[in-house]
Amino acid sequence: MTQLHRANIYCRIVAISLLGNVLLTNAALGAKTVDDALMSDTSNTEDWPAYGRTHNEQRFSPLDQINAKNVSKLRVDWYLDLPETSALAATPLVVDGVMYFTGSRNIVRAVDAISGRELWSYDPEVARHAGERLKVAFLHGSRGVGLWGDKVFTTTRDGYLIALEAKTGKEVWRTLTVDPTKALYITGAPKIFKGKVLIGNGGTENGATRGYVTAYDAETGNQAWRFYIVPGNPADGFEDDTQKMAAKTWTGEWWKYGGGGNAWNGFTYDAEFDAIYIGTGNGAPWNQKIRSPGGGDNLFLCSIVALDPDTGEYRWHYQTTPGETWDYNSNMDIVLADLKIKGREVKAIMHAPKNGFFYVIDRSNGKLISAEPISEVNWASKIDLASGRPVENPAARYQAKRATVLPGPLGAHNWPPMSYNPETGLVYIPTIHQSYTYDDEETDIENWRSPDWQSDAPGDGIGLGGGEAIQLQPGVSQGSLQAWDPVNQKQVWSIDLPALWNPGTLSTSGDLVFQGRADGVLVAYHAKTGEALWQFPLGLGISAPPITYSLNDRQYVSLLVGWGSGFASFGGGDASNLGWEYGKHMRRLVTFSLEGKTDLPKLPPPAVPVPLAAPFFEVESKQATDGAALFGQCTFCHGGGVVSGGIAPDLRASPAVLSEKVFDDIVRGGSLREKGMPSYESLSDNQLSQLRHYIREQADLPATN
Repeated sequence: MTQLHRANIYCRIVAISLLGNVLLTNAALGAKTVDDALMSDTSNTEDWPAYGRTHNEQRFSPLDQINAKNVSKLRVDWYLDLPETSALAATPLVVDGVMYFTGSRNIVRAVDAISGRELWSYDPEVARHAGERLKVAFLHGSRGVGLWGDKVFTTTRDGYLIALEAKTGKEVWRTLTVDPTKALYITGAPKIFKGKVLIGNGGTENGATRGYVTAYDAETGNQAWRFYIVPGNPADGFEDDTQKMAAKTWTGEWWKYGGGGNAWNGFTYDAEFDAIYIGTGNGAPWNQKIRSPGGGDNLFLCSIVALDPDTGEYRWHYQTTPGETWDYNSNMDIVLADLKIKGREVKAIMHAPKNGFFYVIDRSNGKLISAEPISEVNWASKIDLASGRPVENPAARYQAKRATVLPGPLGAHNWPPMSYNPETGLVYIPTIHQSYTYDDEETDIENWRSPDWQSDAPGDGIGLGGGEAIQLQPGVSQGSLQAWDPVNQKQVWSIDLPALWNPGTLSTSGDLVFQGRADGVLVAYHAKTGEALWQFPLGLGISAPPITYSLNDRQYVSLLVGWGSGFASFGGGDASNLGWEYGKHMRRLVTFSLEGKTDLPKLPPPAVPVPLAAPFFEVESKQATDGAALFGQCTFCHGGGVVSGGIAPDLRASPAVLSEKVFDDIVRGGSLREKGMPSYESLSDNQLSQLRHYIREQADLPATN
């Protein structure tokens, strides 16, 4: 055989092999139809096609190859390093052997779910497109993508909904879902049902926002319907009778402040009743004395609202916190299950909003069945079952003086999703134990105005003075994972966690509950007892919940590892003490199996930033005081008191602050825009100086961590 002949045969073999890989990849990307049937199939173990795995949002898998008896053998199967710098909070989706997920800056990736090989990536270039809106579109991360038909749907922080080809990642269409003049942004995953893509938005505290959700046609991107969560100005007329009804529960001139109610998470489609349930947000501002001075329930704040999925028309609502004034939103997950209660089967909604109570609601009509506290609560003594309303503690409304209220504005349960295991009958809830002191004594309630996001110092967006988060018992953990019995409304077991804020849970038929932790450890617990059966240190704080899927008779557990989320922004010293210093640790997608044999490269140990010593920089107290007011908006990323929780650089340790020119290039010139740092072009030379003096004043303070 000649050398040329051998070469030709070799080339043909390679070509056939490559063609086979292409055909396999194309089949994987397009063979299975993603629709309501797939997302309602609770017996499907191969895929994880929706945010909560199926439309019922239970985050339960019937897979049991990995179980309580063998989970100790779980090892890394594959991993993918990600060149990200901020939070990874998304739930990956898996269909036909392909995994789809979002990372920093809303970049979407598709990878082979068996090998981790990247198939394509899509960068919406948020930093470039957002422009000045980066001031509200903080690039902290997204909770995920959605799938329907042959498309992947993603959102951007600055308010776009985008459809991509599932096979290639090529953009099909994009639509702006928000008014670009408003301080609105998107962090949630789109909810898809009946050929429609539903998305809401956040921004309640950023000024004059009126919450709404919008459904778009999945094929064209055209708007199908929109539902407003709070009524607008009566002088402009109401969109429908539902808004007219809601307006009767408000007083004063609420529309000047927007009203709030923004729905940024907590959407569930119920195929059995053909309804879409919306979890709604808190008021704008928090303080009801400003937005609705005569009181009132303020519909539809802090509610579950049932809508017609075809038209968006109102069906029913249940309000968890009427007339709320504590940031007790109900944007938490809404889980569907059939429960046997007092001898009868109930088509139930299970919901654990911020306010500390666990609700079981009849989803056929929105009537309350039961509600009991899952944590320390003092704003209400109970939920009255006859009326469905809380029995409030009047002092909690800080009417005449400051009040220490339980839970605080982080809530007893925030957005990290709970899971429900229908085999154990238990719900597994990441829980927060913290109080907060609310005080408006120094707030000019009569003359308060909504903040302007375009200004240098947007101002107070909540209508309160300086509050204080309080640990309930010094030395006792502020975070826990608990197993809750929704039928008997009682705790079955509880595990203390090393930090206040921890990600969501996954439960399986293998008698397991998986949860990552803020300290960077993934843990598998026995679902019935809470015993820790296996743990794996991943070298970086975890924000995202895990998923599981099965391919070629192998079960996998996968999650994104990347520190971030709200606690990393506002946690201050508590979050900083974990040591997830900005830019020091590689973000990753890590996947485990019982057959895994991959070594995960070690990451640097935790490191708490040390403020730079700069004795040559003489702080002027007046400049620093004025700079503190300007720094208010910076706390969303760089932390209160300039103590970063890891989502952005700790400016106390930044040499850039010591150089007037470098600081100017970053803050006004936008030299770090591509990394998510917005530019503030209108700041004066003196304001830049004030910021530098405030930062350096904080750097010179004695260490308290």
